[in-house]
Amino acid sequence: MEIKVNFLDNLRLEAKFDDFTVTADQPIRYKGDGSAPSPFDYFLASSALCAAYFVKVYCKSRDIPTDNIRLSQNNIVDPEDRYNQIFQINVELPDDISDKDREGILRSIDRCTVKKVVQTGPEFRIETVENLDADANAMLMGQPGGDSSTYILGKDLPLEQTIANMTGILAELGMKIEISSWRNIVPNVWSLHIRDAASPMCFTNGKGATKESALCSALGEFIERLNNNFFYNDQFFGVEIANSEFVHYPNEKWFALEEDDSLPAGLLDDYCLEIYNPDEELCGSHLIDTNSGNRERGICAIPYKRKSDGETVYFPSNLIENLFLSNGMSAGNNIKEAEVQCLSEIFERAVKRQIIEQEIVLPDVPMSVLEKYPSILAGIKGLEEQGFPVVVKDASLGGQFPVMCVTLMNPKTGGVFASFGAHPSFEVALERSLTELLQGRSFEGLNDVPKPTFNSMAVSEPENFVEHFIDSTGVISWRFFSSKHDYEFCEWDFSGTNEEEADRLFGILEELGKEVYVAEFTELGASACRILVPDYSEVYPVEDLIWDNTNKALDYREDILNLHSLSTKQLVNLVNRLEESQLDNYTDIRTLIGIVFDENTVWGKLTIIELKILIYLALGAHEEALELVGEFLQFNDNTVKRNLFYQAMSAVLEVTLDEDLELEDFSHNFTRMFGAEVMEQVVGSVTGKIRFSGLTKTSMQLEGIEPHLRLIESYKKLHAARKAKAAN
Repeated sequence: MEIKVNFLDNLRLEAKFDDFTVTADQPIRYKGDGSAPSPFDYFLASSALCAAYFVKVYCKSRDIPTDNIRLSQNNIVDPEDRYNQIFQINVELPDDISDKDREGILRSIDRCTVKKVVQTGPEFRIETVENLDADANAMLMGQPGGDSSTYILGKDLPLEQTIANMTGILAELGMKIEISSWRNIVPNVWSLHIRDAASPMCFTNGKGATKESALCSALGEFIERLNNNFFYNDQFFGVEIANSEFVHYPNEKWFALEEDDSLPAGLLDDYCLEIYNPDEELCGSHLIDTNSGNRERGICAIPYKRKSDGETVYFPSNLIENLFLSNGMSAGNNIKEAEVQCLSEIFERAVKRQIIEQEIVLPDVPMSVLEKYPSILAGIKGLEEQGFPVVVKDASLGGQFPVMCVTLMNPKTGGVFASFGAHPSFEVALERSLTELLQGRSFEGLNDVPKPTFNSMAVSEPENFVEHFIDSTGVISWRFFSSKHDYEFCEWDFSGTNEEEADRLFGILEELGKEVYVAEFTELGASACRILVPDYSEVYPVEDLIWDNTNKALDYREDILNLHSLSTKQLVNLVNRLEESQLDNYTDIRTLIGIVFDENTVWGKLTIIELKILIYLALGAHEEALELVGEFLQFNDNTVKRNLFYQAMSAVLEVTLDEDLELEDFSHNFTRMFGAEVMEQVVGSVTGKIRFSGLTKTSMQLEGIEPHLRLIESYKKLHAARKAKAAN
């Protein structure tokens, strides 16, 4: 994690990381102002807090209340060497906690991350650099060294060379990549989380049988998402980029909107139109892209090559981001390698969906077959030794598709986690199923997997598939575990060279009668591509283009960002549109308008219902505000501080609206209950003296919205690289 430090007045310092700011000072005896803890105090507190966190996680997973658990830490200093210290952590437990849980709590404290890092002995490297932001990959600890060359199935270059190539590409773009976590909880299963230090919203996870293959996976996914603009899906690019020569790619094409809002000629082809506009309800305005929000320019479309005949077909960027998410994106050492990965993911997800929705019973993989892959079997046995039964199944549906499945059961919670993997190689598909299962997860994380069900409706609903797509935590049917399988086991093999594998996978889609569209992205220096298979590789239902399109943001974004500057008439218009929209009251505003707010601010937690309340207060519509405040307090999940604000608001509005009551008669005790600061904000909001309490002023220029500005700066690096490439 990158922590940037600013020098403030006197000895005060300010550390900034993610969306947080921490201020440090020195005691007055050391010439400081004593306004904040010292850096060393924070260090001491970190180990105590970390220990308490692990206690909390242990207790929460076992429904043990922590109300009567107390923890403290003392540091005992050696009088002859002040750097030699003992950290004494004491935990006080209630009498009703069993001996087993007492021991478990102590073991959980022993796992404290701060403690383990200190005990390992971190290495400090101190040096000067010309530019803090230019040291692009300094934090990629774990990169292979030396002259070794490690080849794995499916990759045309050794891992070491692939990692070097990818880190070079990211360095050229000015992306400062950091590894925030590694996991290796069973043999031969590694995973990690990497992110852009300057814009943590840009992150990926990697997985593999070794730390090198996991790093390669994470970097490859990062590059594929950069090339496909996936990190910026649904987000506003800002006014400058929205009006630049191109918004997404130099070869994009803009289609002007028709007066009758029909689809402009030249968008999509007849095959796609039958799928995406079967009832001719799709309008041009549905396809304005969320990122630019530029209605005047019309519809931004990206060229794709139709596989069957090589013809160019223009797909609206809006359609791609609304329906496909990250499905069918990949980067590789060459385009064919990338295509194999793209197609493998498409089959993995499509076959997974078919199996889950149709409650297909798959055949088990015989132990005699698993024994051919001892490293994979060691990982499976590692899980079972930890108390998690594992079922390995052939998901090829009789040898039709290159897909495998590894399913974990958690007897402690009754939860089940089905992980699928695909690749032309049986071994690689099996390994991916296992590593996907544990990607970024601890053993405690496996306590959150859902329970199976016999409810076919719950299994087949579209939202369940979305959950499976995002993190594989959707529900599966109990029928999945029947010993009476619907297909016979097949030890399939689609492997060959990358060219041969790509041809075989494209051939399967052709046999299914599916048209395929391919876009290659090489302008950033990588071999990346995206493959769309209409009516097969979508994640969201086609109806979302009309009924749940992300570009609904365009109806509200400008007004909400300009909230403080709106006239009374404009506020009435905005709140009426929100009331009439049938949008869920608990939709958060950052999702609605595509803006990344700091989650620790009122803006970051703002929902539609709270925005309505604040608008009604600004308009003096107290009855409407009070009705929504009641709903907010009953169902909303917000901070303690914000909930207290609305509890006070409810009381003050009740008094204000009652002709027989006077607010001044209650002010003293309201202030004792809620505090002077809260009451000042509440009364000011009710009288109109304060507008939109808690919401800092901003506009379409996004001033003050640091996380989103960082995201735009990240995108500008890609935009500049594409512009430079197009100019050559």
